[in-house]
Amino acid sequence: MADNSTRTAYTVDSLLAVTVGVFNERGYDGTSMEDLSRAAGISKSSIYHHVRGKEELLRLAVGRALDALFAILDEAEAETGPPVDRLEHVVRRTAEVLLSELPYVTLLLRVRGNTATEQWALERRRDFDHRVAELLRAAVTAGELRADVEPRLATRLLFGMINSIVEWYRPGAKGTDGVADAVVHLAFDGLRAR
Repeated sequence: MADNSTRTAYTVDSLLAVTVGVFNERGYDGTSMEDLSRAAGISKSSIYHHVRGKEELLRLAVGRALDALFAILDEAEAETGPPVDRLEHVVRRTAEVLLSELPYVTLLLRVRGNTATEQWALERRRDFDHRVAELLRAAVTAGELRADVEPRLATRLLFGMINSIVEWYRPGAKGTDGVADAVVHLAFDGLRAR
């Protein structure tokens, strides 16, 4: 543990950044307040000065990822224009949010429903998925997307592609530029050369 002269002054945001790293490494259930205290270099009582406990830290962390995703649906490009253009915008921005909020989205994708906070997060994820599925359905109805793939299945496949990024993406690694563009290209144009 750092001595008082070199200890970083923690805010909720800086504590959250450390917490998310530990949760992603050890798992939420496998992480104790002692683990968080050690990783942050502060006492458990200092953590409790900022939050009520581990579950509140989880809620703040997954809430950050969810808020960023839901904010996409409120962007002008997601609300106006042809459904396929709105859907393309949402898909691109979802990939961009995943990349910019990688540790937080990674944690969100790992919740399993074991706590009230995890159940809340899963319900919000389902709501986001349903809203995107409705947008995809509107694009199919408008004749902008193929109708031979059921919209809920297509939505699951889209998110499967996007969500898998957390497993292999490393910021700054060679060959990882243009991830969001590649997702959009593959989702809307396919791999076939024209």
